[in-house]
Amino acid sequence: MSITSNETRRVTVNNPHGLHLRPAGMVAKLCRKFESQIEISKGNLRVDARDVLAIVTLFAEKGSELELHVSGTDAITAISELAELISSEFSDELPGNDQL
Repeated sequence: MSITSNETRRVTVNNPHGLHLRPAGMVAKLCRKFESQIEISKGNLRVDARDVLAIVTLFAEKGSELELHVSGTDAITAISELAELISSEFSDELPGNDQL
């Protein structure tokens, strides 16, 4: 029997350019690997974390405080990985690392 968990965590965006299209895509891609329902909120706006364009509408700049909301059987793992990614500087975007 699977146990459903509801998790909430606050994170700060540390990427110097915020959650623009590329890091938003990385967030959505990560979230798609989990079965749990995952949402991100900033202020009064709450969006589906699997939707790249919805994430971009948060206008989350460096230093923005976001709240992660995860509900499902893999919620603990999902929220941990998502918090780690959003709190990082998305290091693959650093100069000299051209992976496109």
